[in-house]
Amino acid sequence: MKMFKQGARLRTLWCGAAATLLLAACGGGGGQVEPFAPTRIIALGDELSLITPTSKKYSVNALVTQTDTTLPDKLDCKTYPIWVQTVATNFGLVFPQCNPDNVVTTNGVMYAQVGAKVADVKAQIDAHLASGSFNPKDLVTVLVGMNDVLELYGQFPAQSQATLLALAEQRGQALAEQVNRIVNANGRSIFVLIPDMGLTPFALTEKANKPASGSDLNRAAFLTSLSARFNSKLRLGVINDGRLIGLVNGGEMTQLIATFPGGYGFANIDKPACNVALPDCTTKTLTSTTDAAGTVTKADALTWLWADDTRFGAGMHARLGSTAYQAASIHPF
Repeated sequence: MKMFKQGARLRTLWCGAAATLLLAACGGGGGQVEPFAPTRIIALGDELSLITPTSKKYSVNALVTQTDTTLPDKLDCKTYPIWVQTVATNFGLVFPQCNPDNVVTTNGVMYAQVGAKVADVKAQIDAHLASGSFNPKDLVTVLVGMNDVLELYGQFPAQSQATLLALAEQRGQALAEQVNRIVNANGRSIFVLIPDMGLTPFALTEKANKPASGSDLNRAAFLTSLSARFNSKLRLGVINDGRLIGLVNGGEMTQLIATFPGGYGFANIDKPACNVALPDCTTKTLTSTTDAAGTVTKADALTWLWADDTRFGAGMHARLGSTAYQAASIHPF
């Protein structure tokens, strides 16, 4: 298993790491392993990987520019792609849920579901294997756990901090078993560690509304700990042979962006960009903020990290998708 990072302080190292990975993919006899070229992409997980049957995404949805303003709004599902779309497009693959060019043969399979948790990914794999199989040219993407962490957090303080952290570890281990199940069934997988949920607008609101005092704790820090425990067990539990599974560290990615937002092109990291519920948010329904001087700033799909209280905006999806594609394209599957 390889880990792929982003960050201004890591860019120089990235080139060297990529070169090392490519060398590692070469056999001792001097013949370079052929770059991975999947013929199908299969998206497992929650709404961070979901395109609905009506082409909506749980992020900011773009609209087609129309000269006739009397016409109803029309979604442009290719613009502001979610991360799995970026991976698919770079490999020449298409999800049928977003196929405005009417490609005859679509080779993307969408199992991701809104609200999905680790147990649901097991069911998604069950459903796939009930009607087919995985093969070495399948790229199976896995991103889930955000909703598990939020569910566990919601059980505090009825459940103790220690109990909930242990349960987060159990969920991470359970997901690792499902990733291993994919590759043991002959698939190839890129999985993403979940974002640091302690950095979300939801977490910051919880921290402000329920300040640490007495037996209570820093709510944002607790969400960070739940995320970290989940990610740690997930990462340690997958098959680590350097070949069948690739890793993208979504947790570290959100932490780096939160620490150096301007360096990554983000203008806002603590407020939701949308003022309507997802997946109905479009570029016409972005929020505006007014500072003390009365200056109005409209949210931006690309430069605001979060679309809503817990889910990515288009800029984060673009960065995550680019990193996942790099991971898959240089990985010695």
